[in-house]
Amino acid sequence: MNTSLSIVLAATLGLAVGGVVVWILARVSRRRLMRTVAEKQAQETVADLLDVLATAGLLLDSSDVVIRSTTGAQALGLLNNRILAHAELRDLVRHTRETGAPYEADVEISTGLQNDTLWVRARAALLNDGNVLLTVEDVTESQRLEETRRDFVANISHELKTPIGAISLLSEALMDSSDDQEMVKKFSADLFKESKRLAGLVQDIIQLSRLQSADLLKTASIVDLSGVIVDAVERNQVLAERRGITLSWDAPQGYQVLGDSEMLTMAVKNLIENAILYSDDGGQVGVGLRDGDGLAQISVTDTGVGIDPEHIERIFERFYRADPSRSRETGGTGLGLAIVKHVAQNHRGDIQVFSKPGFGSTFTLRLPIATTQIQEQQVEEN
Repeated sequence: MNTSLSIVLAATLGLAVGGVVVWILARVSRRRLMRTVAEKQAQETVADLLDVLATAGLLLDSSDVVIRSTTGAQALGLLNNRILAHAELRDLVRHTRETGAPYEADVEISTGLQNDTLWVRARAALLNDGNVLLTVEDVTESQRLEETRRDFVANISHELKTPIGAISLLSEALMDSSDDQEMVKKFSADLFKESKRLAGLVQDIIQLSRLQSADLLKTASIVDLSGVIVDAVERNQVLAERRGITLSWDAPQGYQVLGDSEMLTMAVKNLIENAILYSDDGGQVGVGLRDGDGLAQISVTDTGVGIDPEHIERIFERFYRADPSRSRETGGTGLGLAIVKHVAQNHRGDIQVFSKPGFGSTFTLRLPIATTQIQEQQVEEN
């Protein structure tokens, strides 16, 4: 009996211990399974988040291998065989792993076959599962705009300094020559010329500023380009007569575009004014309007000095002057063609130029013609 009882007790104890072990193993397995499921769910959640990110996003495992990425990340060239392609971004991820805290930095990287420079804002965050979520926003355009703004301010300061300094010196000279009527007349004429130059520069700066902040969606209306050309020509008649320039134009009616009438008039006026100023006295300037490939094309042709090929690409830059000496003589601000370019871009058009030194130039402003549906809608609204 004692032997049998011992056997029964041993068997019972063995079953109990075995049950406890099985229970413990089951608990451990269940916890591991739950943890695996949670990690998988977390990764799926992050993956879903990546799918809706507007910026480039990447998910990196504990070995810094990219296990998920957005199309934007691939388009920016951030990947190289599932590894971050740029050391700057790898350093940012490494810093996040070491500190455990989210880390953000503005980084300059090179991408593409031409090693183009991109400025990006990258942010890395360590997740609970040990993975790192990296988001990368391309801020190249805003960086360039900021550089352009700084350059513009620097250029304005430089350009304003010249006429202001001249006015100051002429004023002093005028006061010192009050007894000499001939010198008074000369200094007064020079003072008037510099003040006009300053006023013109300020006016062009204001116009360019308005163009950059203009919202054509709010102000656009159907504009007949015939009226635009006639108005622009009339604004230049006095200048043409003063320089003995023959100004002719052909402005047929019926060419309508969706845009701002004053902006378009200002652009055409600037083109005609440039043609007059860069033509020799007694020259000719012609303005024409025609249709080509669904575009209204306003061409301004002169018989002036022409433009050297190396200047063609830069003449639409702010304050750029192909012939600085002639600009000083004519009082040009260097902003006229920049304004034309902005007007063209605001109206979804462009500006083209053909020029041959010694034979003159032709500038062509091309604008999309308003569709019949838009024209009818405008008539109903009016």
